[in-house]
Amino acid sequence: MSDLLTEAPAQPVRPTIFFDGTSSRRREVTLTLGDALEILEDGAAPVRWAYADIRRADSPAGVLRLASTSAPSLARLEIRDAALAADLTTRCLRLDEHRTTRGGVAKIVGWSVAAAVSIVCVVLFGVPLAADRLAPLVPKPVERRIGDAAEVQMKALFGRKVCEDPAGKAAFTKLVNRLRDAAGLDDSMTAGVLPTSVPNAFALPGGKVFVLKGLLDKAETPDELAGILAHELGHLKHHDNMRGLIYNGGTSFLIGLLFGDVTGSSAVIFASRSLVEASYSREAETGADTFAIEIMHALGRSPKPAAELMFRITGKEGGSGLTNILASHPLTEDRLARMTKEDRPASGAPLLTDKEWQALKGICGSGKV
Repeated sequence: MSDLLTEAPAQPVRPTIFFDGTSSRRREVTLTLGDALEILEDGAAPVRWAYADIRRADSPAGVLRLASTSAPSLARLEIRDAALAADLTTRCLRLDEHRTTRGGVAKIVGWSVAAAVSIVCVVLFGVPLAADRLAPLVPKPVERRIGDAAEVQMKALFGRKVCEDPAGKAAFTKLVNRLRDAAGLDDSMTAGVLPTSVPNAFALPGGKVFVLKGLLDKAETPDELAGILAHELGHLKHHDNMRGLIYNGGTSFLIGLLFGDVTGSSAVIFASRSLVEASYSREAETGADTFAIEIMHALGRSPKPAAELMFRITGKEGGSGLTNILASHPLTEDRLARMTKEDRPASGAPLLTDKEWQALKGICGSGKV
């Protein structure tokens, strides 16, 4: 009975081709399938490959090409006998373990989708959350450096010299200081008027505010201009400009900010262009409007004139490009209605005298811009 259970001796099979991985010589060998695969060549020592180590390699049709994890990396066995290939395949249970199966493809697709979703979540939620948390924490020296770089870009677009008529500058300083004190901002805040016909105003990091002469030309009263300035101070108070930079700059600007590299690479250039071109969010605009209303009320003046000025410039549907009061300040009837609802009779002293207002209107001189 025991004789019947004895394993039949391994049988030699038809020759095949072997590359030993150490030379390019093509060897004709014979395979023996016993407890391991034996590769036999006349005059050479047998080479044994454990079945568990054998893996399928890329091959043309009609050829089973094999490699072994325990053999040199370039060693290959090429089997062209279909019966032998079938027999050997049944013994090598890990033949295709390294190859991508349908399940593997599904995993790759799944991980790819998960990665894409993660990126979207970072963009939609992670970066805005980081912007909200980090914007108020940016050190003032860093903000000033970014603001200085942005100022260079601004002046390149709208005029390199700030309007400096002495009487007009004194009136403008008086108006800005009254608004600044009411807003609770420190005296590091600066403001100026740039000589361009574009009706616009900007707040930059580091406490910088610029009014463009085109806006000043269209303003009919100090209260109209004051409300616009108060709106810009609201953006400074709420750190909206830094928040927008971090958000629009994405992870590259965020990493630069975290490591203090805000003047290296293209960070400052990006920051400057973003401040000129990017818009504030609807939430930020609403917050700045609320701040302006509070400041004007604190000064005993109405916020309505500022909304009327913006409405005169943009009209019902607003303008486009640089002809409206900031591409980032979309005006709607709702906005005007809100300011009108907050209208109150003046209870405070005029922000400027008539003489000061006329001086401010002429701060850039009478030359054309």
